[in-house]
Amino acid sequence: MKKLSARGQKWLKGFHVFFAGLWVGGAAALTLMNFCLRAGEGMELYGINLSLKFIDDFIIIPGALGSLLTALIYSLFTNWGWFKHHWITVKWVINLGGVIFGTFWLGPWLNSLAPLAKAKGLAALADPAYVQARSMLLSLGTLQACTIALAVFISVLKPWKRTGAGRA
Repeated sequence: MKKLSARGQKWLKGFHVFFAGLWVGGAAALTLMNFCLRAGEGMELYGINLSLKFIDDFIIIPGALGSLLTALIYSLFTNWGWFKHHWITVKWVINLGGVIFGTFWLGPWLNSLAPLAKAKGLAALADPAYVQARSMLLSLGTLQACTIALAVFISVLKPWKRTGAGRA
């Protein structure tokens, strides 16, 4: 398969870093907002939840999908490959796991909050469905934010040696 030129790889790296920054930054913002913002009335709670959904829809999701797409291009069109280095394998697990977990669990939990807050106001804070979804977001969303931040450091540090399959 044809490989990207050095200039093409620089552009790819720029896009990969950009999308990773969106994903990590958005996840950090959601985590901080979940822990720090408190509503004094029902419409405030609704507004906070709409803001969380906005960050998810327009920052996190494009960042996660862009990271996944640029990683795919890296693996197909550069010499980095799929599994030449253990750190690449770990990043694939983090990236795919993050996209899958975000799509099927974190996203639906987050999306359920605003309608409940709009319908019930501050009483949503006592609704079992709201409490459960918010609790899952606080714990597992924070874990995911930390995991994808770890992926950034793995990219920079490249901590593990090449795999046996990747050795020349």
